[in-house]
Amino acid sequence: LGPPIPSFGRDLGVMAGQITYRSTRGGSSGLTFEQAVFEGLAPDGGLMVPDKVPDVSKTFKSWSKLSFADLAFEIASLFCSADEIPHADLREILSRSYKSFTHPEIVPSVKVGDMYIMELFHGPTFAFKDVALQALGNIYEYFLKRNTRRLTVIGATSGDTGSAAIYGLRGKENVECFILFPEGRVSKIQQQQMTSVLDPNVHCVAIKGTFDDCQDIVKALFGELDFKRQYGLGAVNSINWARIMFQITYYYYTYFKLFPQCDGELSFSVPTGNFGDILAGYYAKRMGLPVRHLVVATNSNDILHRFFTSGNYDKHPVEQTCTPSMDIGISSNFERYLFYLFGEDPKKLADAMEGFKRTGKLGVTPEELQHARQDFLSGVAHEGAIGAAIRSWDQLHGYCLDPHTACGVHAANELRASSGWPQVPRHAMVVLGTAHPAKFNEIVNAALGRPPPMPEGLARVQHAPTRFEVLPNAVDSIRAYVEATVAQREISKDGAARAPVVLLGSTPKDPGPPPIQALAEAFGQAKAEQHQTTVVVPMGVEPKAEGPSIGVLPEPCTVGLALPVAAAGRPCDCWGGLWKRFFGN
Repeated sequence: LGPPIPSFGRDLGVMAGQITYRSTRGGSSGLTFEQAVFEGLAPDGGLMVPDKVPDVSKTFKSWSKLSFADLAFEIASLFCSADEIPHADLREILSRSYKSFTHPEIVPSVKVGDMYIMELFHGPTFAFKDVALQALGNIYEYFLKRNTRRLTVIGATSGDTGSAAIYGLRGKENVECFILFPEGRVSKIQQQQMTSVLDPNVHCVAIKGTFDDCQDIVKALFGELDFKRQYGLGAVNSINWARIMFQITYYYYTYFKLFPQCDGELSFSVPTGNFGDILAGYYAKRMGLPVRHLVVATNSNDILHRFFTSGNYDKHPVEQTCTPSMDIGISSNFERYLFYLFGEDPKKLADAMEGFKRTGKLGVTPEELQHARQDFLSGVAHEGAIGAAIRSWDQLHGYCLDPHTACGVHAANELRASSGWPQVPRHAMVVLGTAHPAKFNEIVNAALGRPPPMPEGLARVQHAPTRFEVLPNAVDSIRAYVEATVAQREISKDGAARAPVVLLGSTPKDPGPPPIQALAEAFGQAKAEQHQTTVVVPMGVEPKAEGPSIGVLPEPCTVGLALPVAAAGRPCDCWGGLWKRFFGN
């Protein structure tokens, strides 16, 4: 597997006045943009934030006529200096990132009734996350080309992040992409989009649990600092600062499209589960964009709505709903907002998050709640309201909403009277259209009695062949899978090591897989000795050229090396998954 990978960007000096990055919990500071992007989750468990938020209130109007890609460059260059990515390179990266979008405006806004829908679903996976993840994939590739290292991306998805990350990273050199999704809790098309990408560097895993379980596994692996360094872990979830940075662009872009003279004010209703999309809007407002209201629109998993109404951020069991991308019990990005709500006090935040981890409860003072309500409004859409919104907009406006966008529409309507937004002069209410309705055709069909139109890109994946593993909800299972997969991929990249490698199934006496270190050593020994076939068996199984232990091997087969290795001592699906990886079904 090679020696541990050193921290990235360690020799990049930080120029005076340049934005650097720090952990919300205080354990890291002074990081460059490159370091922050590759850090993902900070070593102390916090999230990376810029040490200052640039103020563009006096200059942003000069951007009003820019294309989407050029506007993305202007915003990204505020957070990433030319010393790290020369401006010409950054422009090229962002221009290339949006060439896969099918609409010339990248993110168009459509007037429907007295609202606007910001259509964020014209990218390759038909969801808003393409905007950030196409760019993040290219940023990763750019940094990897000028540094010798491997990147092992581990991400959790409630549906859309997975496919957007995969489409952004597929085929990238020196990148392995592992995506965890909750088994049975994403739409069929979402799962097809992820698992039908058969590039050898893409590895999808269905976890027997919820999205929160997937997210907890990712955070746990990032918290294992030796493992993180050795495998060069990288994040694609919105815990990665670059995700938030790239999403700021469409708030400004939409403002310029609706108010070309920069003489109005916007409110945004944002369907959200993990608080990343709306956090980008919060940063846009802090930077100087004229934003009246930011509306947090949740489904029945309403931990955010409960916070903004009561001041209590308490964990509840996750309900499975018709809006699976928002079926989230803990909103990871909310920590970034709490950092600012707590006066950028990392110790106060660290203590609060430690208490939340221990008890599942977090509360704020009445003064802090009042401040939070000045930053955000909130609304919740339960199952019946979502279907009603889809039907209403179809009947009144002939516009088909996806169920998540319907949450945003419902919240904006619920706040009509209390916020008074329809009566505000030079003001527009914008609902973020987070996904194409065809990604949730069964839900839309149930609401309307007919399926939505199916884009060609989605139709192609509906019946495409797939590849994925199903593993237990356990950190150990995922760690072992990552280690074994990376080991096998390292061998397969070397033409001299393409001889068959055979893994024998475990026995009742030793039901677990071997330790990955021993497995890697077995591979290494086989490669060094140039054996035609490597047989790795659990301890206690006597390797023979004949007999039941060899009877399951593909024929014809010559045993060149048989290495017994100790078993891990716990039942696991790892052996079956590895066997399938080598030999298929």
